[in-house]
Parts: sequence; structure tokens; C-alpha cells
Amino acid sequence: MCHSPLLSSRFFQMLIDIDQSLALQTCDAGCPYCGGVLHRANYPRKPRGCPCEWRDAFSSRFSFCCAQCRRRSTSRSVRFFGRRVYLMLAVVLGAARHVTRSAVATALCADLAVPPRTLERWRCWWRDRFLLTPLWQCMAARFVPPPLPHQLPASLLDRFTGAAPHEPLLRLLVFLAPLSRGICLLHEGRSFPAEDAHVLIP
Repeated sequence: MCHSPLLSSRFFQMLIDIDQSLALQTCDAGCPYCGGVLHRANYPRKPRGCPCEWRDAFSSRFSFCCAQCRRRSTSRSVRFFGRRVYLMLAVVLGAARHVTRSAVATALCADLAVPPRTLERWRCWWRDRFLLTPLWQCMAARFVPPPLPHQLPASLLDRFTGAAPHEPLLRLLVFLAPLSRGICLLHEGRSFPAEDAHVLIP
């Protein structure tokens, strides 16, 4: 799958490292409902768009269960995009392919064989429902010039920079991480609480 250094083994390891850091923050904060101690209670995932050699490492989502009230707390993620079966990076690069000349996005979509109807759903979500999320409502004004709505997510990816080729995509995934919490319900249009609308840039 990895036709570019951007999507190398090192890149996927960085995604795991960031998720582990986010999980540690969630665990240290305790239960958001009762303040109780959180215990690890990961749940299985079978994400599409994952290289064969990384499937085992991506086979679970970091999550916790409170020792007192038993309610679940799931940390933010740069690997998983809510309940979507494809990895977050696939949703970003796949939807960006129609407006970007990125060879990485083209190669990724070709390898994943994402159905055209799925790609169109992703594009519709970026153009419409993403703009209504508390994350975007809170953070949109920080981008100058603002990303073009009809070219999302490519125009948003262009606003992120970095010294290394992988950094813009990595920073965008971190920016989107609040949308991965809970069910986020990208299809229904509901999203995360506004207090979670913040950015973690490594």
C-alpha cells in the first residue's frame, strides 16, 4: 500500500504513538462522569485501508471503563474516525483526491479500491456536515486564508505545514481527533461536545 514515504511504516507507528499518548491523557483524567478510576477496556476494530503488516497493531481502539460507574470513556484517535470502517487517513486522502494532484492520495485510493459511492459520501460530509461541527465552528477563523468549502478536505490539508513530508497530514489528523470521540455520528450530523473542540499538535 505504501507508495510514498508519507505512508511509511514510520508514519503508521507515529499514529499509534499519538493514540497511546491520547489514551494516557484520558486515563489520567479519570472518569468524566463520576471521577472514578479508569481501567483499560479496548474494543476490537477491523479497519480497512490498513497495510497488512499493521493490521494487528490497528486491531483495537483504546478505550476505558470506569471502576465505579462502569461507564465507558474512549480517548481521541488519529487512526479511527468515529465508527467508520476505513482509517481516518483514508477518509481524508480519499475525499481529497478529486481536488488534489497528490500522488499519495491517488495511489492510496487505487490500493484501497474505495467504492465510488463511499467516496461520494465522504465528499458530501466534508462539504456539508463537517462545516457544522463544533470543531469547525470554533476553529475555522484561525485559518488565513480560510479553506475553500467546496475543496475540503484538500483545502484544509493545504493549510497545515511541516518540515517533513508527513507532517501536514499528521497535523491535520491531530486537528480532526476530537471528531473521533464517542459515536460522533458523522452520518446523522451530530457531533462531539463543544468543550472537546481543541487542537493537539505534537
